[in-house]
Amino acid sequence: MTGTSLMVSTSALVGRDLSERALLATIPLGLQFLFMTLAATPASLLMQRVGRGKGFMVAAVLGMAGAATATWSIMAGSYIGFCVGSMLLGTFNGFGQFYRFAAVEAVPSDYGSRAISWVLAGGIVAGFLGPNIAAWTRPLLGAEFAGSYGVLIAMYAVSLIAAAALTIPVPSAEERESRGRPLAEIVGQPRFLLAVAAATVGYGVMNLLMVATPLAMESRGYGFEDTAFVIQWHVVAMFLPSFFTGNLIKRLGVFTVLGAGALLALATVAVNLSGETPWHFWAALVCLGAGWNFLFIGGTTLLTETYAPEERAKCQALNDVVVFGTVTLTALGSGVLFEGLGWRWMNLATLAPLAAVLAGIVLVRLRHAQAQPATS
Repeated sequence: MTGTSLMVSTSALVGRDLSERALLATIPLGLQFLFMTLAATPASLLMQRVGRGKGFMVAAVLGMAGAATATWSIMAGSYIGFCVGSMLLGTFNGFGQFYRFAAVEAVPSDYGSRAISWVLAGGIVAGFLGPNIAAWTRPLLGAEFAGSYGVLIAMYAVSLIAAAALTIPVPSAEERESRGRPLAEIVGQPRFLLAVAAATVGYGVMNLLMVATPLAMESRGYGFEDTAFVIQWHVVAMFLPSFFTGNLIKRLGVFTVLGAGALLALATVAVNLSGETPWHFWAALVCLGAGWNFLFIGGTTLLTETYAPEERAKCQALNDVVVFGTVTLTALGSGVLFEGLGWRWMNLATLAPLAAVLAGIVLVRLRHAQAQPATS
């Protein structure tokens, strides 16, 4: 997570400097998300065969290779090389997304939402460390931000050691061989559709606006220190609620938490349209981060209630392909939309999908409430 917040803070700026074109600035970050998406299915299937620990070790090695490639590329002034490094880092993240599912599998079912929350709570440290490491190491190794990516090599080495110490059981032979229900039948459940939609729209809207924020702030004359401050608190807002999101889901229900997330995301747009001072950017991204937390944790929690153990690999893979495929598109398109439409219209474009998710939450909640007496 620290590496992710570091890359979000720097990738668009490095991409712009290496390519010398604002239009290409967000392509490396987009490639990172693309390869995170492409890695989702093979990562899920691999871990179903060999277990979570070995899968996360493979990811750490790929992360070290990606960080080393990115560092060399910045020093050499190679935009293509930086894109290659971003692809490897994205593959690492594709594996890393399954930590939240691994947490659910390691605890009793009643604690699933809390386990997801505590995994994501580690992002609070990331929120402070990522942008600050980028700022502290910015001039190291000569080329701007080369030292920042060099630090990631050591961080992923620590991740490798931690993965080697994991003791999560390998899936049973039955779970590895049984296919469960057809995927189409699982996907046809309204709760499954809502779970995927909430996580997809929540992450997609968050990524679209987050990636463009450094460009928007720079175009208004704000320095990197201002941008790092805003991104830092955005990442904190993404993960700080994790300390209580699981309890809120257990106490208020997953639909209430999902609704709150959608409303917070809508509040982001309202703040962004009301002004362009650093404090407007800060307040908007704080709302955006908290909204993402509720939508992503709520969506993931709801998803885990829609499949059997032998079905989880294909369901988790499909979910992450859809979610991070959308994230890829928003990352690749963020710079283009910012250049073509401008900051105001980028924000307005998010209203329709957010309103659709909010309507879906209401409808599925009503359907669930009507079904309760019949199942009691």
